[in-house]
Order: sequence, then structure tokens, then C-alpha cells
Amino acid sequence: MQAQAQGQAQAQAPAPAPAPAPAPTERRRPTLGWRLRFGFLALIWGFSFLLIKVGTEGYAPFQVTFGRLLFGTAVLAAAMTVKRERLPRGTRTWGHLAVAAFLLNALPFSLFAYAELTIPSTLAGICNATSPLWGMALSLVALSEDRPTRVRVAGLGLGFLGVLTVLGAWQGFSGLDGAGTAMALLASLSYPVGWIYVRRTLAGSGHSNLSLTGAQLLLATAQLAVVTPLFTSLPTSFPVVPLLAVVALGALGTGVAMLVQYGIVAEVGPTTAQMVTYFIPVIATAAGVAILGESLTWSTPVGAAIVLAGAALTQVKPRTRRGR
Repeated sequence: MQAQAQGQAQAQAPAPAPAPAPAPTERRRPTLGWRLRFGFLALIWGFSFLLIKVGTEGYAPFQVTFGRLLFGTAVLAAAMTVKRERLPRGTRTWGHLAVAAFLLNALPFSLFAYAELTIPSTLAGICNATSPLWGMALSLVALSEDRPTRVRVAGLGLGFLGVLTVLGAWQGFSGLDGAGTAMALLASLSYPVGWIYVRRTLAGSGHSNLSLTGAQLLLATAQLAVVTPLFTSLPTSFPVVPLLAVVALGALGTGVAMLVQYGIVAEVGPTTAQMVTYFIPVIATAAGVAILGESLTWSTPVGAAIVLAGAALTQVKPRTRRGR
């Protein structure tokens, strides 16, 4: 879901292939300032969890995920047509993209959709915020260039303390659906696994971000096109509101969001762009409570704040020593 583009903006998990910097004569100033686009990006990603919840009220989780990928792919296909971008070539590249599509799109999108059958959208949004924590923990093992520091390790511990606070560990997790929460956390873990895989296999491939992402979403859509009929039956009716939620989730929350995110990264860099991560659970929680009427206890916002603080600390880079 929205977390793929977030991870591609993070320094520890950059985009699949660095977008080639346009020549100075080709650079155009965007119509909207990056701050407005940043706010728009945080808004649509924050509302994505509400849209998933509404979508699953009328359609099976796999159907919601398939629709999301289908409409997201359509947006990127249109953008590629306008910019005259071509899909990447090479069997090996497509093989790596198939794995990335599963880890970054098909699997986490489906897990979040199934999770929200039994957990509130607010909890799903907060679980999504744990991706930087998982990413830091995995990068210490999988990426030799990422060295642990006291600050980052402290952030990792603080972040997972926040998760326990959100889940109400001192109450024995009473009233919490364990399976749904586990699926949401597994979805959040899937993103950094995918980012590390992409970093190891596709970085420096020479293809643009738009080309790689378009192919990746196309492959994820094909994967769901195979899986969905095996586990669901054709809907006998098509409720309008859930259908509109799926369309918005795919076209805006996946397709347009990725295009906006890439533009922000190109203009202000990944460090600033990744700050959108810290606004998403706030918006997801506000939307779930205000629109869906989901309940909110004191531990949810307090735990979410601790999670975000820990995630921010995991992104602190070690200071480089100056030469004497």
C-alpha cells in the first residue's frame, strides 16, 4: 500500500533505481508547491486505511486488493504513456520485479485488507507506522553498510515499546483480535523485506522509477488476477460506496500517490519526503474516529506517538568523523 513509496524515499531503502536527474534546461517548476503536495500525499495515504475498511464492507479482501492494484496500474500506465516511458526489458529484471511486486504490493495489500475485517482502521494505520522499525532491524542484518548506533537501537526499542502500548500489553491484549493485528504487523514487515530485496537486485538497473514501478504494479495485478478467483466468487451485487472506496484507494492512494511522492523526492530529496510517514497514522486515526466512529482509548494515541518517536530515531544517521 502507501508504504512502498514511503520506503523508497527512506535513505536506508531508496527507490528501485535512482531517477535520472534531468538536465537544467529540462527542469520545470511544478505548478503546486512541494508543501501542498506533501500535505496531499499525507492525506490520501492516511485515508487509505479508511478506504480499505469501507471497501471490505462490500467486497472480499482479495477483490479489494485486486481493484486497488488494477486502478493504480491504470494511473501509472497513463503517466507512462504521457511521458513516453517504456516498460523495462530483460527476463532477469522482470523476475526480480515479480518478487518485488509480491513483497511490496500483493502480499501487504492483501494482509491489510484481511486484517481490517477484524481490527479498526486506526490500529491498521498505526501498525503500518512500524515499517521503519522493521526496516532498521532487518538492515542491520542484511545490509553491511548500515551500522548500529546507540541512538538507532534505542529508537528500535522505543518503537516496539510503543507498539505494546497501543496493543495494551499490560491488560493481556484483552479485546484485541490477535490474528488481525498479526496480519497488519506482518504486512508492515513485508515492506522493508521488499525494499532490501529491491535494493540488492534492481538498484542501478538503468530504468526509471516510473518504468520499474509501473511494471511492478502490473505484475502485482496479474498475481491477484490469478489468486482472487481461486479464493473468492464473483460478487452478486456491486455496492456503490465500497466500489468508490476501492477506486479511490487504487487511483489516488496507489497510482497518484506514487507519482506525487516521486516528484517530492526529486524536488526536496528523500530525507524531507520520508517525513510524510509520521503524519499518516495521525490522519488514519482521526479519519477512523471521526468518520467510521471507531473507539479510541488513551493508549492508542500515546502508543502511536511513542512508535513515531522510535521510528524517527531509527532514521538518525551516524555522524561522520572529520579528518584531522
